[in-house]
Amino acid sequence: MNKKFKNESGVSLIELLVGVAVTALMMGAMFATYNVVNSSYRQVLDKASISSSSRDIVGMMVRDIRLAGFQYYYGQNEEGIAPFDDLRYVTGLTNVEEIEDSHDPIIVVRNELGYVPKDNLSGSTQTSARHNSNHVCCDKIHIVYGDFKKNDQQKYKKYKITYFALPMEYDSDTSEKNKYYGIYKTKESWLQNTEFPLGVWTSDVSKCNECYRDQLVRSHVVDMEFLLFDQDGVDLFNTSGSNTYPQPDNASRFDLNKIRQVDIALSFRSGRDFYRSAPSTGNKRFIKTLRKDRNDDDRGYEDKYLRESVVVSVYTRNIGAQ
Repeated sequence: MNKKFKNESGVSLIELLVGVAVTALMMGAMFATYNVVNSSYRQVLDKASISSSSRDIVGMMVRDIRLAGFQYYYGQNEEGIAPFDDLRYVTGLTNVEEIEDSHDPIIVVRNELGYVPKDNLSGSTQTSARHNSNHVCCDKIHIVYGDFKKNDQQKYKKYKITYFALPMEYDSDTSEKNKYYGIYKTKESWLQNTEFPLGVWTSDVSKCNECYRDQLVRSHVVDMEFLLFDQDGVDLFNTSGSNTYPQPDNASRFDLNKIRQVDIALSFRSGRDFYRSAPSTGNKRFIKTLRKDRNDDDRGYEDKYLRESVVVSVYTRNIGAQ
């Protein structure tokens, strides 16, 4: 029996070590390949997520902006009050004391966070302080349009949609990387009855079932920008020297009915690190903006997040038809 085993060839220690080394090299190569593929897959997912969510919110904004200025023929409600007959809030006839009172189809307020309806001033907990003094986020837009509800006491309706931004933080983490902004939406209705014969905007759900306040639409926002143009493609910013877009409370109010096109630029960032490393010193990453003053040398980014911008132009088909 011993002689038989002596004729059997075995594996030497050197051969075993060589086998282990080759296997380790193969496993290392496979792991490195997996990491590369997984990292690329995560990047594709992050880009796809930003693209998908940005299309959703852009589609919502486009639909609302196209409604701006739409109105049904005037009629009376069941109390015999003719809505909208009080023209104090129609720009061009008199000065409107506050933007919040206006019925103008589109009003853009640049570089201002937050919006509190006048009927919720005492109950709001909004904070409009930016995370960083270099941040420019975001513009705000008011959109007004008419509608009709057959079963409502005030059948001829008028609504105001407001898109605005507020600062956000991820959970309770106060580090700079987890601070960003969110886009919110508020819907108000013009209430005109015996209680309010001159009319008032309301966002109170007890008076307007379809109204709401501060509804979060999208988080991880970097900037939201709106540009207004007339029928000749002329930018309506600072046309009267007011350093604003047309607003009902200054001399630019006569340009409000000249709006024919709204350019929207929305910039988002990924929720986690996208690049392997931060940019080298002096080579900041910048987002695409519609105006140069929103993207100067002090407003670049030195982190690893991906930032993508979506730009779209909307024709305001219901403004200036007459």
